[in-house]
Amino acid sequence: MSRPIILAAGGTGGHLFPAQALATALLARDHSVALITDRRAKAFEMGGASDFAIHRIRAEGINRPGISAKLGGAMSLGLGTIDALALLRRLKPGVVVGFGGYPSVPSVVAAQLLGIPTVLHEQNAVLGRANRLLAPRARMIATSFRETLMVRAGDRAKLAFTGNPVRPDILAVRNTPYPPAEIDGKLSLLVTGGSQGATIFSDVLPAALALLPEGLRARLRIEQQARPEDVARVEAAYADIGMAAEVQSFFADMPARLTRAHLVICRSGASTVAELTAAGRPAVLVPYLHAMDDHQTANARAIEDAGGAWVMPQTAFCAKSVADRLEMLLAMPQGLIVAAEKMRAAGTPDAVDLLADLVLAQAPANGGVNPVLPKPQEKAA
Repeated sequence: MSRPIILAAGGTGGHLFPAQALATALLARDHSVALITDRRAKAFEMGGASDFAIHRIRAEGINRPGISAKLGGAMSLGLGTIDALALLRRLKPGVVVGFGGYPSVPSVVAAQLLGIPTVLHEQNAVLGRANRLLAPRARMIATSFRETLMVRAGDRAKLAFTGNPVRPDILAVRNTPYPPAEIDGKLSLLVTGGSQGATIFSDVLPAALALLPEGLRARLRIEQQARPEDVARVEAAYADIGMAAEVQSFFADMPARLTRAHLVICRSGASTVAELTAAGRPAVLVPYLHAMDDHQTANARAIEDAGGAWVMPQTAFCAKSVADRLEMLLAMPQGLIVAAEKMRAAGTPDAVDLLADLVLAQAPANGGVNPVLPKPQEKAA
C-alpha cells in the first residue's frame, strides 16, 4: 500500500507503546508509517523512531478542574484538529489509527471529517472517554480484553479482539519456563509501580513483610521499584527487619526480572497487565484508586477471573492484609505454578499481527474488507 498509515497516540506510555509496536510491525511489512502525538511524547524514548516521522500537534485534556482549564483544553483540541486537517491533507493516509488519550482526538476527528477510514485501539477493559467520543464514526474498534465495558450498543458490532501489543523483549519471557518454586527454596518477589514506583508499595510492603514468619522472610528475594525520593527510606525499612532488598526507581532490565519472578505485586494499568499475560507471571494486582472510570479495577478483575492474579483494592492494602495474602500464596508453590499457566493463557502473543491485519484490511487498496477476528465476547480456544 503506497499511502501511509497514521498512528495517533496520546503522549503517555500506555498509548504510545502499542502504537510503537504496531509501527514496527507495519514497517516490517513495507508500509510507510507516521505518528501524530503531543509534546509529552518527548519524554519517551521511541525506539525505531528514525524509521518513521513523528508529528506533534496542539492538544490538551478537558478533564482538568476549573472552567478556564476546561475551556482552554477544548480550544486546544479545536486548534489541534485544524493542525491535523492540514497535516492529513498533505500526507494523504490510507488509514488513521487512534490509540486513545486526548491527543488522539484531533487526528481521528480530522480523518473522519476527510472521509479517511479510522480504527481505534482500546488498551483497557473499559472503553476510554476519547475512544467513546470517536467510536460512532470509526470503522473498527480493536480491543485488548475479550469483554470491554462502556461500549454503546450501536458500536458493539465494530469490536474485534486483537489483544494489546507488547515489546518483543517482554514477549520473549513467554518462552522461558516459570521458575521452580520449591516449598523450601528461594522465592523472588518483584514489586513494580510504573517507571516512578507506587508510594503505597513503599509505605506498606516493608511493614507487611516484617509480619511474615521468619523462615518465610529468609526465603524471599525482593526487587522493588520506588519513587526516587523513597528509595533510601525503603532500603532502610528492609534493613531494619533484616531483609536484603534491591530498591531502584527504574528497572531497565524488566524482562530479566520478570523471568525470575515467582510473584509480582503491581498496579493494573493496561501495559502492565499486557506484559504480565505475555510473560506468564502471576500477580497481586492493586488497582490505582483514581484511575479514570476505574478502568484499572476492570483490568484486574478480568485477569483475576482468568485465574492468573489476585486483586487487592487499594483501600484494603494494609500491612496485615498483605502479610496474610503473601503468606497464603507463597506457601502454595503449586498454586503459583497454576496461576502462571493461567496468566500465560490469558495473553495474546500475536496481538501486534492481529492489529496490523485489522488496520490493513480497512485500507482502500484492500477494499476495506474486515478480517475474521474473534469477537471480544468469544472465549479463547
